[in-house]
Amino acid sequence: MREGGSGTDGSADPGTAVDARVRVRGIYTTAVTQRLLEAGHTVVQASEPIRARFETDFPTAPADVRIETTRDRQGLEVSGDPDCVDCVLEHLDSLALDTFGWADSVPRGAVFDGAVHEADGGRGAPVSLGDGRRGYLTYDDVDGYVDAGDCYRLQVREPTPPWDDDAPRLTPGLTVEGGLCTLSRKRNGVGADFDGARAEELVGMTDLLSIAIPEGWGLRWHRSAVDADLEAMTAALENAVSRAQTLESRLEEVPEEPGDPARLADPQATAWLWFGRESRFALDEVRRTAETTMVGHHRIKAGDRSASAAVDFAEAVASPTGEEAFPFAAVSRQFGPTTGDRLALGHGKPDGRLITLGTGEVTDWSEDGSLTLERAMRGGGIYDALEVPIQDGDVAITKLKEGRWWYPTTYKGADGTTKGTYVNVCTPVELFSHSARYVDLHVDVIRRADGSVSVVDEDELEAAVADGQISSELAEKARSVAAAVERALS
Repeated sequence: MREGGSGTDGSADPGTAVDARVRVRGIYTTAVTQRLLEAGHTVVQASEPIRARFETDFPTAPADVRIETTRDRQGLEVSGDPDCVDCVLEHLDSLALDTFGWADSVPRGAVFDGAVHEADGGRGAPVSLGDGRRGYLTYDDVDGYVDAGDCYRLQVREPTPPWDDDAPRLTPGLTVEGGLCTLSRKRNGVGADFDGARAEELVGMTDLLSIAIPEGWGLRWHRSAVDADLEAMTAALENAVSRAQTLESRLEEVPEEPGDPARLADPQATAWLWFGRESRFALDEVRRTAETTMVGHHRIKAGDRSASAAVDFAEAVASPTGEEAFPFAAVSRQFGPTTGDRLALGHGKPDGRLITLGTGEVTDWSEDGSLTLERAMRGGGIYDALEVPIQDGDVAITKLKEGRWWYPTTYKGADGTTKGTYVNVCTPVELFSHSARYVDLHVDVIRRADGSVSVVDEDELEAAVADGQISSELAEKARSVAAAVERALS
């Protein structure tokens, strides 16, 4: 997959090498479904709202790829068959300049030998997986006492995006997903992961299927299988059995006892997509072809979980044309940030990391999407590029505006003297309720206390382009923004 902003016009490639079956969930589902259907993929296990919005049949069939909104609603997890994942990403990672994508070295379903790094209380322990990779093992998932240095054979149950501080969740034993069902070495027999008459019916129908459950594996049907016919159930179980056999074959040469930390098998691939502000508005345009969509639909939903119901209500009672401006003032008044709120600077990096530069108080707010953030600084070190010492009593005054490709921070001493201004060039700023979010584009502009102005860190931008973290189109945008800011400050 490509990393960094794509710089394309966002149109789907009409030629698709693989017709992938994709299951989609989360706040981006309608837009992603539209995009994938246009690209010739098959969306399966669709929810009732999606079935109502599209004039097409959605099979109840196993998925080659699962797409889910990340827990913080900033992007997507794309996991499944490696070839299918690559093919699906071709139609999703080119939405806008500020769409970023990264492959995961600890993908969903991968099997590792891991060693407990430390076990000092809490609910679980960090685990070393080799080559600098880490995971997290919950004590309740393990029989017996867990101590530092203990080795386990573990599988990735829940991967985490690169901008998240959490480590991937690991569990002992082997499990494979079949789309409508799961095979697991940790269970016996046939069952369902829900209760009731429909669950009992699924269990009973399993005897009618022509596919045998492999020895040593237990079968659990998911609620998504309730509407499946015998043919779909057979395909799902066949898919799960095939995956279980593939996983077993990859582990045949591995000793039964866990060894040094290492990756043993990765039958699936996982990739992460991070959407910036322009990407979310591009998704609005895609969604608008299938359903009434207010301006800023995905931007609002990404900012606050409680906003989803409000957006759905507004779209249900109105017919927005999509030509209005994003209602920043209404969104900010309802969900924040406004004057007096605490706001963090969520400084994303092109390699996927997220760094919080600090948290300050919103001291001024405007309906046009502008606000002022003030942060008290602790003494020690120097201000980057300005080469001025940081002293106790210094104040950082940051001016942020929704949708702008840059923002300035002016540093002042305790006596009010200006120490310099640092202008960060970045993807369009989004002002969520608790954090401003963007991806830093390396190149910046500084204005020193003597009034001299310089563009800095251009070499870091060039290195990011060479590494494939930033596209050439996005880099050119960053340079043009930096040049305009330099002219304005000179």
